[in-house]
Amino acid sequence: MTELPDDIRIRQAILADIDKLEAFITPFVEQNKILPRTVDELNLLAHSGFVAFKGEEIIGFAALEIYSPKLAEIRSLAVADNYRNIGVGKKLVVSCIDLARNKNVLEVMVVTSSEEFFQSCGFDFTLPGQKKALFLQTRD
Repeated sequence: MTELPDDIRIRQAILADIDKLEAFITPFVEQNKILPRTVDELNLLAHSGFVAFKGEEIIGFAALEIYSPKLAEIRSLAVADNYRNIGVGKKLVVSCIDLARNKNVLEVMVVTSSEEFFQSCGFDFTLPGQKKALFLQTRD
């Protein structure tokens, strides 16, 4: 994987990031790229989330929501437009996958409209044994 520029760092999110994080994700929510998150949800996601910074500016975020020892989901992946295609998103995804491995989670899933990106990170539409995720929406 390509190394990030020296002035970009990724670290686990902390509660002190919440206000900046809320401001960072707002444009992505407004563009329907990610789902809205309340401050309470961001507080929960911060414990298993990762933030990309350039200086003091947040330029990316992703979180791993662990549902059980068998399943976790990468949530709210967002990278600022100016920092796309340089490896920030992949590093955030790898950070989430590494956390899942460290917590002995068996499978990590993602619901996305950017399937090519996640396929480039090793995700596929089926699991070994041809397992597939199926969805039903209960509201509009």
